[in-house]
Amino acid sequence: MFTDPLDALLFFSVTTPLVGWIGYQIGHVKIRELYAIAGLIVSALLLVGLSNDVQKSGVIIVIIKSFSPPLGVCLTVDSLGIFMAAVYVLLATAAAIFSTRYMEHDTGLTEYYTLLLVMVAGMIGVVFAGDFFTLFVFWELMCISSYVLVAFRKQRWEPVEAGFKYLVMSASGTATILFAMSILYGMTGTLNFAYLSTSLAKAPSNYWLYLSLAMVIIGFGVKASMAPLHTWLPDAHPAAPSPISALLSGVVIKSGAYGMIRVLLLIFAPSNYQWQIVLAIFAVLTMFVGNLMALLQDDVKRLLAYSSVAQMGYVLFGLAIGTLYGLTGAVFHILNHAIMKGLLFLCVGAFIYRSETRSLGELAGIGRKMPLTAVIFTIGALALAGVPPLNGFMSEFIIVMAGVQGGMTVFSALMIVNILFSVGYYLRIVQIIVLKEPTEKVAIAKEAPIEMLLPMIVLGVLCVLIGIYPGPFVDFAGKAASAALNTQILIHAITGK
Repeated sequence: MFTDPLDALLFFSVTTPLVGWIGYQIGHVKIRELYAIAGLIVSALLLVGLSNDVQKSGVIIVIIKSFSPPLGVCLTVDSLGIFMAAVYVLLATAAAIFSTRYMEHDTGLTEYYTLLLVMVAGMIGVVFAGDFFTLFVFWELMCISSYVLVAFRKQRWEPVEAGFKYLVMSASGTATILFAMSILYGMTGTLNFAYLSTSLAKAPSNYWLYLSLAMVIIGFGVKASMAPLHTWLPDAHPAAPSPISALLSGVVIKSGAYGMIRVLLLIFAPSNYQWQIVLAIFAVLTMFVGNLMALLQDDVKRLLAYSSVAQMGYVLFGLAIGTLYGLTGAVFHILNHAIMKGLLFLCVGAFIYRSETRSLGELAGIGRKMPLTAVIFTIGALALAGVPPLNGFMSEFIIVMAGVQGGMTVFSALMIVNILFSVGYYLRIVQIIVLKEPTEKVAIAKEAPIEMLLPMIVLGVLCVLIGIYPGPFVDFAGKAASAALNTQILIHAITGK
């Protein structure tokens, strides 16, 4: 009905409750975990086939209804959508495997895995959407499932409060996007991205277009945790279960960045609407807010959440540069940050699993009790700090150099300052967790179970592999960036013009 990877995820989402019920009846409740993981793996394999088709044809158009655009809704799958979907499925699979042990003492796990699959399906639907209506439907699917997952441990007040704050702010951002959609539809009579692009290219700039542009940036900026719209994130990420924190920080906020990339480049071309400097200013503000607040945190998950705010500043700066090199760096950093931050949240989840505390002071020395987890955690922390030859350094270097080449030297210099801030607090957290003597709180801690170690090892290896052999990954990101910038290919595929 949609595309094979998305159809598979939706099928597994719908059938997971039945499988969970069957597992309960026959006394093998773990079948639901295996079923959910199988769904993600099947989707990943189908995504490979879809990627090959995209490489051959450039863009794949899927008409959802019986009538065609500009009034009909559709999916448009290009290299950017494939790239984003691959990142989503990779991290979701790691989180699902990690959850098999981390969540074993929780109740309602059938609902947990169902919601996880629904959230991933929503994110993939967003990046495959060819029009605002389709994007909005899948956006709501992603958002509603993520609200519930943040508040999943509803017996405690913190997740409920954080989930409610996340719901209010995210819903406000969604309503802002809806308002922008209504303006654009009123002016053009279509919500299709390609037809919007061709219609607005001929229209003179006016107040309503700039208002809709501002609304798009604000609406997607809430989900992308762009300062000062980021305040939901430091509450939501620590309160959620650690595998969900990894997904929220690693990929869900990237959906906001994707929305900006797709809409700003396709509909509000920077040659007609000079939004680049404004976005660069917000990007730098986002970097400083995230990094400076991270320096002040004792709650390790809250520290990582603020770090995600800063890292999204790097991505937004790459978009603001507006060149192929800059956007390649931004898209490459989306992949790298998903791997690095997903890894750190899983490692911290393992620490919490063994110690039942999120306080850095109380976690001091736990690395000596969990040496393998500590080594993997150190790799992820140094990668996020931009230490060569790990993967974080590569994408940050590309963005900084792209800024210099694109005439944004001052902004690149400010990004370097922020990278140095991140070096400071990541070295501090490694020193506390790995090098200090163990506290009484962690004295009886032991190494994480294999089910939790396996996804962490895979992500840690990727941090090193991408750092020392970045070529194929940069090429993949470059194709995605090129697809975003070469808007005429997508426009021609839909409109024939």
